[in-house]
Order: sequence, then C-alpha cells, then structure tokens
Amino acid sequence: MSFAITLDKNCKESGKIALPASYADINPHNLYLYVKAYLSNIRTANAHTKTRSAVSGGGKKPWAQKGGGRARAGSITSPVFVGGGVAWGPKNTINYFQKINVKQKRLALKCAIAEQAAAGKLFVVDSLAVENGKTKDAATFLKALGQRDALLIANNFDEKTYLAYRNIQNCYLIDFTEVNAYFVSTYRSVVIEKDAYDKIVKEG
Repeated sequence: MSFAITLDKNCKESGKIALPASYADINPHNLYLYVKAYLSNIRTANAHTKTRSAVSGGGKKPWAQKGGGRARAGSITSPVFVGGGVAWGPKNTINYFQKINVKQKRLALKCAIAEQAAAGKLFVVDSLAVENGKTKDAATFLKALGQRDALLIANNFDEKTYLAYRNIQNCYLIDFTEVNAYFVSTYRSVVIEKDAYDKIVKEG
C-alpha cells in the first residue's frame, strides 16, 4: 500500500494518508499510452517543404534534350537543382492526434499518483497560498520542502499565490482541475493541498 506524506506549515512530516485500494496494481502501460498521446496531441506540424510542383518557375526547358553533353532536364524545379523542390520533405498537413478514452486517462492519472506515493514524493499540505504574493516566501517554502522540483496542485489559488510561484523555475503551480498524468509523472515530487487531494484522489 502506498501513502501520501502530510506536511505541517514548516514542511515537516506530520503523518501519512493511505491511498485508496483502487490505486494499487494498475498496469503502468496505461500511463505510457496516455503520455504518448498527450505529447503527440500537443505537437504541431510546422515544418513544411515545397515539392517541384509548388516551386515557382520552371516553365521553360533548361537546355536542349540532346547535343549538349549534359544529362537531360525538363525543369529547374526538379529536386536535383539548387532552388528546386524537395523530394520527400516534411509536410504541415500531417495530423498527429491520438485518441485516448476517459477510462484510460483516469487509470493513467492513478498510476502516476501511485508511483509518486510509492517513491515517497507525494506530499499533502493544508494550503499553498502566499497571502502577500512575495516570491521570496514561496521560495522559502520550496527550500524547506527539499525537493529538486515540484508540481504544486492547489484548490482554486488566487492571483497573489500565482504571482509568488510564477518566476520560480523548479516548480509549477496548477489548479486541481488541470491535473493530468503527464504533469504528475514529469515532476520529481508532487505537493497537493488537502482539499484538492480529497477531490482528486478520494473522489477520483
């Protein structure tokens, strides 16, 4: 059984919360498929090359078919010419979308949370709020946490809290409604507010 570690306001361990039984024995292949689909779905086909039919010019035959001692050529838009079209180049018409169903999304998130808990990197706090909005106080909290980086999951954070964490490189603050398996599995630790934990883990 895996546990989430509860922390007090000084980031000291104050107890443990056992994950529900549904978080055990989940096939990690669900997480792999979700992350693969997530990365594929945010991919954009920007690279694009022109074929010989799309390159301007080439209406006139470069030289006579015979008698010049050179290889025959019909158009300067051919890929063999500098400035000609590109053979087998990338196209921006490719669709990278991969479908993943709701059940698999839920299983992937459960698997990611269970893996963080098994590694002792799932932390539950009462609040992540920084009332004065100072980055210094947010950085002090993260330093006391002692993790290389952290995903911070809040239950409806305010603007001051967002501004406090925004410029810190080793953390990412999101609302509990934005949680997905990719975010949870990417960071080396996860810190979640108690109210958000109840909504994601207990009700999930």
